Amino acid sequence: MWFLDFLPYWIFYAILIVGVIGFVISKFVPAYYKTAIFGVSLISFVFGIFMLGAIYENKSWVAKVKEMELKIVEAEAASQKENVKIVEKIVYRDKIIRQKGQDIVKYIDREIVKYDNQCTIPDEVINILNIASEPSK
Repeated sequence: MWFLDFLPYWIFYAILIVGVIGFVISKFVPAYYKTAIFGVSLISFVFGIFMLGAIYENKSWVAKVKEMELKIVEAEAASQKENVKIVEKIVYRDKIIRQKGQDIVKYIDREIVKYDNQCTIPDEVINILNIASEPSK
């Protein structure tokens, strides 16, 4: 309830107490005023009880919101730790991939020198290509 933020809580306690006092007073006044005092005190008592319940409910929701905000902060901190771990793994894997790529380039550069002058294809490769190109029966 939005107006609970603007009014102090003691007002609702006072309304409840006025209702209770009105019940007691309605027992000792003449019958002419008894109905009016009883009606007003009944309305103030019911309204006071209702508002005290609303105050209690509002306090419990505020407590739940604060608890959830604390959990969100903790989850964000844990998320940041996990993000750091993930980034470290990605950097490590990128480093390994770059290193393997450099090793392959070095190997190819080393081996290409052996076959660069001779451009011959082994007979086995030619036979395999011929067999692969024949239509299947």
